[in-house]
Amino acid sequence: MEIRPTTDADLEVFVETVHTAFGQFPETPVGDGGRWWSALEMDRGLLAVSPDGKPVGTAAAYSFDLTLPGGTTVPVAGVTAVGVVPSHRRRGVLSAMMRHQLAEVRERGEFLSVLLASEAQIYGRFGYGPATSTARLTVPRHRAAFAAPRAGGERTDPGSVEVLRRAECGEILEAVYDRYRRAQPGALSRPHRWWDLGAGQPPVSRAPRYVAVHRDADGTPDGYASYSTESGTLTVDETIAVDDAAFTALARYALGHDLVSQVVFRHVLPEHPLRRQLADVRAGEVGGVTDWLWVRLLDVPRALAARGWSTDGELVLDVDDPFLGERGRYLLTVVDGRAECVTTDRRPDLSLDVRDLGSLYLGGTRPSTLVRAGHIRAHDPAAAGRADALFASDRSPHCLHWF
Repeated sequence: MEIRPTTDADLEVFVETVHTAFGQFPETPVGDGGRWWSALEMDRGLLAVSPDGKPVGTAAAYSFDLTLPGGTTVPVAGVTAVGVVPSHRRRGVLSAMMRHQLAEVRERGEFLSVLLASEAQIYGRFGYGPATSTARLTVPRHRAAFAAPRAGGERTDPGSVEVLRRAECGEILEAVYDRYRRAQPGALSRPHRWWDLGAGQPPVSRAPRYVAVHRDADGTPDGYASYSTESGTLTVDETIAVDDAAFTALARYALGHDLVSQVVFRHVLPEHPLRRQLADVRAGEVGGVTDWLWVRLLDVPRALAARGWSTDGELVLDVDDPFLGERGRYLLTVVDGRAECVTTDRRPDLSLDVRDLGSLYLGGTRPSTLVRAGHIRAHDPAAAGRADALFASDRSPHCLHWF
């Protein structure tokens, strides 16, 4: 079997092969918008070819920027379109493609790789760990009244909300999302070509949608909610806001919409404060809680030095990477929110698999949780608590981008 890079000339066979792997057809519409594969970067694709010349597997990657705790953005590989045709599964094709792809990511100088996992049991063995979560929040209209804030009286929004159609506000969506993602840990960039091609799910795609655009007191767009209504339900594809005031204004707009019985916010943090803003704290029903962005570290010292940290301290991490056959022990030293990470022979505080370090990396999983789960070994009783304090992010990581 051969694993070879793809070129633009391979697009058709690549698309046909990945659809075969998932039992679908390329003609299947995706969100009534641009085809998702129109944004593929064919210089980052891989094709597995059997000895008789038949394509049997695919893997690709997008070039994104990921926002880390502390506000730093770094280039990452967004792994996508991974599949093996059913006739060639359980033959090592997937492992061979994953190993080849990780080597290419390193060659490009990227020290992080991310993906959305179609199945939760697949990618851990390749070193990926679930790093962010997302949920669906459903609110019945008749229970959607807001409580008065108790920290200082009723607040008034100095901004405004304007209703537009998706076709009228593409540039606004792109600008607001880019402003939002630069401040949100766990968020990925959406390159201009995605918006231009309509490649993805709404509101990136050109599927018909109404868009509530929030503007601040100066008239600058600082938030939006893309939505549609059907059978008495208003479904919000995503709510993007640069601050809580803009989000609250957009939520009030959605929850105040006439002729609907319930409002569903599709992508929110499981612990989003909107539930606490309602007069009936039980009105917001959280469902569909799931992992979203999975993270894989390829250079532990570079990755740990790149993100911001909430407190000072030291931690020695013994990190095992069984898929790549690597192991390293690292001294992490944090001073004034910035880290230095170097190899060391000191006794470890924590021993962990690289997949678990991926789960910790954005601050969405507490080290003590994985210690209690039996995945991380703490070599002294205080180590997990010190690690919790170090890895904590002042803002929960969240990713909405679908790829």
